[in-house]
Amino acid sequence: MLIPHLRIVLVDTSHPGNIGAAARAMKNMGVTELVLVTPQQFPHPEADARASGADDVLAAARVVATLDAALADCVLAIATTARTRHLSAPVLEPRAVAEHAVATLAEGPVALVFGRERTGLTNAEIDRCNLLAHIPTNPGYSSLNLAAAVQVMCYEARLAWRAQQADAAAGGSARAEPLATAEELEALYAHYASALIRIGFLDPDKPRHLMRRLRCLYHRAALQRNEVALLRGILSAVEERKQPGSKCGPRPPRRGDGNS
Repeated sequence: MLIPHLRIVLVDTSHPGNIGAAARAMKNMGVTELVLVTPQQFPHPEADARASGADDVLAAARVVATLDAALADCVLAIATTARTRHLSAPVLEPRAVAEHAVATLAEGPVALVFGRERTGLTNAEIDRCNLLAHIPTNPGYSSLNLAAAVQVMCYEARLAWRAQQADAAAGGSARAEPLATAEELEALYAHYASALIRIGFLDPDKPRHLMRRLRCLYHRAALQRNEVALLRGILSAVEERKQPGSKCGPRPPRRGDGNS
């Protein structure tokens, strides 16, 4: 039984054998969608050899130039990390992450994002994700092979998927409103930055951590599409009131406001 819409994203993988081994780990657990962001060597015979029967996963893999391209249509993106990050998204262990990911699959694609073998994901790449997944390895020897990390996450996803299927068969309910995609959230954050600069709240030369804090806030909120539209409508109204000649103060009370 395959897990639909669950996407494994490998960023800047240096060793082609790791790509093949990750594909094998995916297929073991019924995950077939693989996206590679700027792999250093792919296609490659060693990737094919290490796939060991998962050649179809490799053949269907998409290669893209940016992480944004890999995540554009995703409603949830989860970054895997070996360490916690300052001002990052919420950090969960694999089982909790998998349960959340699988519960969201009905809304659209969900991505599990894995970084470079030596250095992992950058802070900017982490910022593109809603959650962080941390595998609690032995502190005395925490290094985990890329394919092994993919195996752990896909295994937990399979357990969660089986539990969800059983719940659905028993009459479980679906989410009422669709979640916003990564592309829609990035547009919201760009709109926020533009509006905050316009009203003088954000100094583009000294942004500090303002936009990262906003990202964390909304990642925790799991925004729906209609909520993103609402927020962008508010931002547009704020921008309009800051146009030359517009009145930026509060509107005068009107009859019926309860201020008489």
